[in-house]
Amino acid sequence: MKFTLSWLKEHLETDAGLDEICTRLTEIGLEVEDVDDKAAFKPFVIARVVSAEKHPQADRLKVLMVDTGSGAPVQVVCGAPNARAGLVGAFAAPGTYVPGIDVTLAVGNIRGVESHGMMCSEKELQISDSHDGIIDLPDDAPVGTSYATYAHLDDPLIEINLTPNRPDCTSIHGIARDLAASGLGALKTRPAPSFAVEGETPVTLTLDLDDPKLCPGFALRLVRGVRNGPSPRWMQQRLIAIGLRPINALVDVTNYMTFDQGRPIHVFDAAKIKGNLTVRRAAEGETVLALDQREYKLSPNNVVISDDNGIESIGGIMGGEHSGCDENTVDVLIESALWDPMNIAKSGRSLGIITDARYRFERGVDPDYMVPGLERTTELVLELCGGKAAKAEIVGYKGYEPKIVDFPYSEVKRLTGLDVSNEESNTILMRLGFTVSGSGERVSVAVPSWRPDVDGKADLIEEVMRIHGVDNIKPAPLESHAAVNGKILTTLQIRTRLAKRALAARGMLEAVTWSFIPEDQAKLFGGGSPALKLANPIAAEMSDMRPSLLPGLLTAAQRNADKGYSDVALFEVSGTYENDRPDGQRRVAGGIRRGTASLAGAGRAWSNAAKGGGKPVDVFDAKADALAVIEACGLPMGNIQIEQGGPEWYHPGRSGTIKMGPKVVLGYFGEFHPLTLEALDVSGALCGFEVYVDAMPDAKRKATRTKPALELSPFQVVRRDFAFVVDKTVEAGAIVKAATGADRKLVTGVNVFDIFEGASVGDGKKSVAIEVQIQPVERTLTDEDFEALTQKIVASVAKFTGGVLRS
Repeated sequence: MKFTLSWLKEHLETDAGLDEICTRLTEIGLEVEDVDDKAAFKPFVIARVVSAEKHPQADRLKVLMVDTGSGAPVQVVCGAPNARAGLVGAFAAPGTYVPGIDVTLAVGNIRGVESHGMMCSEKELQISDSHDGIIDLPDDAPVGTSYATYAHLDDPLIEINLTPNRPDCTSIHGIARDLAASGLGALKTRPAPSFAVEGETPVTLTLDLDDPKLCPGFALRLVRGVRNGPSPRWMQQRLIAIGLRPINALVDVTNYMTFDQGRPIHVFDAAKIKGNLTVRRAAEGETVLALDQREYKLSPNNVVISDDNGIESIGGIMGGEHSGCDENTVDVLIESALWDPMNIAKSGRSLGIITDARYRFERGVDPDYMVPGLERTTELVLELCGGKAAKAEIVGYKGYEPKIVDFPYSEVKRLTGLDVSNEESNTILMRLGFTVSGSGERVSVAVPSWRPDVDGKADLIEEVMRIHGVDNIKPAPLESHAAVNGKILTTLQIRTRLAKRALAARGMLEAVTWSFIPEDQAKLFGGGSPALKLANPIAAEMSDMRPSLLPGLLTAAQRNADKGYSDVALFEVSGTYENDRPDGQRRVAGGIRRGTASLAGAGRAWSNAAKGGGKPVDVFDAKADALAVIEACGLPMGNIQIEQGGPEWYHPGRSGTIKMGPKVVLGYFGEFHPLTLEALDVSGALCGFEVYVDAMPDAKRKATRTKPALELSPFQVVRRDFAFVVDKTVEAGAIVKAATGADRKLVTGVNVFDIFEGASVGDGKKSVAIEVQIQPVERTLTDEDFEALTQKIVASVAKFTGGVLRS
């Protein structure tokens, strides 16, 4: 929201300067985002042309002698057609920055004649588009003084960062009301508009809507015999200062009312309206050529104003080109209406239209100012364009019924810590326009029509707090605890942090990807259900909530590869979505590795060959990452089971499922299916995993928190190798599990170190070699002890896998 200092002071009686006003605005919650004090205009001075002679080397140039009021006249070469002796205009000396041409002046030599500065046009000073000649001021303009001060161009421009819940401050009048309530001056009141009314408005308006909330009120008035020329200089200057281009008096009045009073107004050329006006929903596929010269295709979700010609305006957003006012307009229809904020916001977003009217209507304009706004606009039109006003036609509006809020004074202290007297609270609220009734410690407060954001007592307390002064809240230290605090984070939060640290320690980089993905990607990873589609996506390619972290990570890896970073390892610990219920959101740790980004070493470096690195990532890298997450989260790794295969987006022969027991699935890992990568337009060697952090069972509580004493065996570890012939379908993990279970007291580790297939072991068979680690505890084992243990291991493997010891 932008406004100038003088415009603000038209509504606020105050002697406060720019700095004090800006400080107070921020203190009461209207944060000042930028201040332009117009310092760029200060170097320009009023000067008089003493003489004007033809340039000796150019027919269209003149050599001027210019009196700047600071000594002897200076020589200036000028090409303006209106340059002449006696002209008074705006002069820029060498060293002055001229914004309209983006040049800092220096002493120039033009066709052999030196020029010490320039006489400026309005376009060169960016105060209008006029560049037909240099500025021509009245003869009595004071030579040598500041042109900016004379032309009122030194008016500072203030911009505030307005939050969406403050529609009342989308007007300069509303901002002045807040400043006056804070004690910085007094709010000026304007007399009610008064003008003669002659005849009826001949155009009838009909509200043809299935939902009255779409247009709660509509006011319309005809003004006959207007003369639509340029608006007065003061109005143009204010509009230009806030970034608006003056068009003509009728249009400029509507823009002025939008910022001055926060009341968007629209004007129709009455001669271009055929028949009566109707407010209705647009038909599917109807189009309108709007004032921005673009054609918009509409739907029944858009509310329009139409006549017998068709659509004349998109209600509350933008008028149509056909019925717009120009210099030939004689009779004008002035519209002041109310529109549903939600519908305006949806329509504006769907059509891609951003206007000052939409900005205000979607936040909520003052409903009780609909008719007064029409009256004030009519007064301005009559003042600037002349004409005769007809009687207003008002349809639909039933008046404002104020909300009544019960307000206990004691809540101010409880919620803010401020000691504000009941009298001061009353004064603040009444200055802001609230009506307080009752007495004692609880009163009833009626909310004014321009504050739709106030619903309850907390909102009233916020008003008292910000006007009294948030800076009056005294800082207080946090309460000190006598003992160490108890557990603060939940188990899921702790495991989330542990998972992130474990993956970061493995050389992976954390990524944050969108929770929304395209529909085809969602379906590719098991999602795409209608329940997970967004009703109003921020982009067409972000239509569905993600069922998996992997699509975002894979596409992120490809973007890195496209920029030359092909060997990447990325992870994310975040939410995925199975349905639209709260229990359908999962906490997942996912990661991918691409190229040669394995833990052994990544990239093309001579040292990687010696370390076994430089090879493409594979299923075992993904498996190691997934198990690292599970181990970091504190689950007993001895109970983890790995089964071959995973979801269809993984390679069926190079993937696995991680379980704890027969039913609890902890996650999946593997290399990605080529068709999955092709569908995502992703290339390269890629593997990944997902671990369901929220599926991990809680650890069993121990009876005591004391750690058991460390017990180390004094006896040497012994390792024995075994090779078992089993069916090709038997998993190596089953052999490891069987060997471990043969004697859990003595067998402390089993490792697979070789797998062999060939004719010597038989068709459909394979040999799996394992190393068994044996740790004696009570005594040194004898040959008989080792023979007995060997028999137990062979028997256990045979029982659970059908394997026989290879001879």
